Amino acid sequence: MGALSTAPRPIAGDIATQRLLPGESPLPMAPGDLGKHGVPDRIPAPVAPAMAWRRGLILLSTAALTAGGGYEMYRVLQVGGVTVLEAMVLALFLVLLAWVAFSFASALAGFFVLLAHRPGAFALEAELPAIASRTAMLLPTYNEDPHRLTARLRAIIESLETTSQGKLFDWYVLSDSTDPDIWVAEEKALLALRQAVGTPRLYYRHRAENTARKAGNISEWITRFGGGYDFMIVLDADSLMSGQTIVRLVHAMESNPSAGLVQTLPMVVNARSLFSRVQQFAGRLYGPMIAAGVAWWHGSEGNYWGHNAIIRVKAFAEEAALPQLRGRKPFGGHILSHDFVEAALMRRAGWGIYMLPTLGGSYEEVPPSLLDFAARDRRWCQGNLQHLAVVPARGLHWVSRVHFMVGIGAYLTAPLWLLFLLLGMLISLQARFVRPEYFSKGFSLFPTWPAQDPVLAIWVFVATMGLLLLPKLLSLVLVWMRGSVRRQFGGALRASAGVLAEIIVSALMAPVMMIFQSIAVIEILAGRDAGWQTQRRDDGTVERRELYRKYGVPTLCGVAMAASAYAVSLPLLLWMSPVIVGLLFAVPIGALTAMPASGRLFVTPEEREPPSVLRRANELSASADVGGSPALVELRQDPALLAFHLAQLLPPRATRPDTVDANLAVGRAKVDASETFEEAAEHLSSREIFSILNDGPALSTVLQKR
Repeated sequence: MGALSTAPRPIAGDIATQRLLPGESPLPMAPGDLGKHGVPDRIPAPVAPAMAWRRGLILLSTAALTAGGGYEMYRVLQVGGVTVLEAMVLALFLVLLAWVAFSFASALAGFFVLLAHRPGAFALEAELPAIASRTAMLLPTYNEDPHRLTARLRAIIESLETTSQGKLFDWYVLSDSTDPDIWVAEEKALLALRQAVGTPRLYYRHRAENTARKAGNISEWITRFGGGYDFMIVLDADSLMSGQTIVRLVHAMESNPSAGLVQTLPMVVNARSLFSRVQQFAGRLYGPMIAAGVAWWHGSEGNYWGHNAIIRVKAFAEEAALPQLRGRKPFGGHILSHDFVEAALMRRAGWGIYMLPTLGGSYEEVPPSLLDFAARDRRWCQGNLQHLAVVPARGLHWVSRVHFMVGIGAYLTAPLWLLFLLLGMLISLQARFVRPEYFSKGFSLFPTWPAQDPVLAIWVFVATMGLLLLPKLLSLVLVWMRGSVRRQFGGALRASAGVLAEIIVSALMAPVMMIFQSIAVIEILAGRDAGWQTQRRDDGTVERRELYRKYGVPTLCGVAMAASAYAVSLPLLLWMSPVIVGLLFAVPIGALTAMPASGRLFVTPEEREPPSVLRRANELSASADVGGSPALVELRQDPALLAFHLAQLLPPRATRPDTVDANLAVGRAKVDASETFEEAAEHLSSREIFSILNDGPALSTVLQKR
């Protein structure tokens, strides 16, 4: 096989090392200071009239819908005069309705875009263009299953090789794994992968310290190796992309020298649990229309989701360096949701950020259960709320600021919806149990009656629900209208049944997510850091104890709401039942949605006719040898693996006495006190083994024990 090179040498050039923003310091910065020290030399081009018209249409539609709905809500509340509580309800309603109306207007634009869409250069059957640029494929990983990881990577490599342009691509697995067994398993899997695909352009690098997490991982690669490449495509551990899609992305960048980033629309695949299948179906059916809408009015001011996108290395290296936010976590420190910020900084410098919503061949997976989704969502919530410090940054395009505000609003709306519901119930309780003051203390000829218009309230509710549900029905209409797509979804009847079932299941889960997100926002505002946990990618099974513990708060909220509503009247309880039922039955809903689900409902095109790259990845994952020994045992038994591992280690750095690795010192002492290898391996902790794996002499000492 030959020796596997760990990574190529840094290539000299204009961007062999990463540069900070003009005049910017790498030191921690105060909120609002991002970009304060200077403005980039490249000035963004003025917005074209057509783009200004599109954006104006979206904003005017949002304003009109909000104003109309707000006026009707005012009519509901003003029957007997607007009280303080009612004024608060009206204010919350306006904010939440604006959020719903904005999403509706964008989705409606996407409906008309797809209605008029005709396959073009990005159609799968179109001729594959020739490319000439060098591209790096980056796969950051953190304690992921190495066998599934390399199975997906091998499928992508093989798919790209079939395009006859694979020699223009180099492959990097950038590991931040902290589990020593996973670290060594990654190295073993990479050795096997290189032997299987026969390409010498497959590199592996492991960081002993995962500073700044994924953003720091990419930044470190840019610093060492970025100068040798025109573009980079960033993958996630669960990413999958076809070779044709990758080539078309490179061609799109070559055809537009002003483009800094092009984002694809990844489709969810390999869903097995009910929860993940609902997400897969919803993303596949509604996602294209939503993406087409935002791409229509975003234009060159699009956004970045952190993976399955191609990036111009020069633009990223020169403009996307991230400062640390001043202060303590969760608001200070490294920016967690770095992708939004990187896109905004590149756009600030004049580079275009685009989305190709109709380009297929891009895939990802989702968490298998609502609890796993909520755990990941908690980290995203913290990252998005950090953007409060970035929104005022000087020089950002106003659409980039909108991206930040939309991301922040995605989480702040949860406690606002909860507060809206609680205030509504408080008004009902007040009317039921508190003696009303019909006459004010001042002079008044007429009494003030605490009342609302119930009939008009129903119509306002129906209209609001219409704004939420109509985009889903329009997506279904698009499926009905296209025979080939309709067959891919299993026919019109099955697709329609899937939409109805998705609406019901999502409605039951929505109140629980409202509570989870509200708790997350409160915890973050109280100063609690989310940390960074490995995402679970198994079948989603949840233990009963965990179900009761995690869903206990939503259930108690449901009990309190049900009791309060029933204390007022049975009609109010029935009116609140869509929210109360989801909360009261949070435990069984959580357990049911985490279980494997039948494939008869929620059918997607990729499930009925899997693309070749997906079939290949699943075949490789199913046939992978998942067995393995502990890290030290693997290295002791495999000299080639040991040689490869030692080749990865960086030369030891001189350290001050107060920065000596305590785990390494303790590990060395345990090794010295042990008579045999088995005894040493048994007494070493995971952190001590990790430190020993990073130290060549210490590793040799433990492996040479008899």
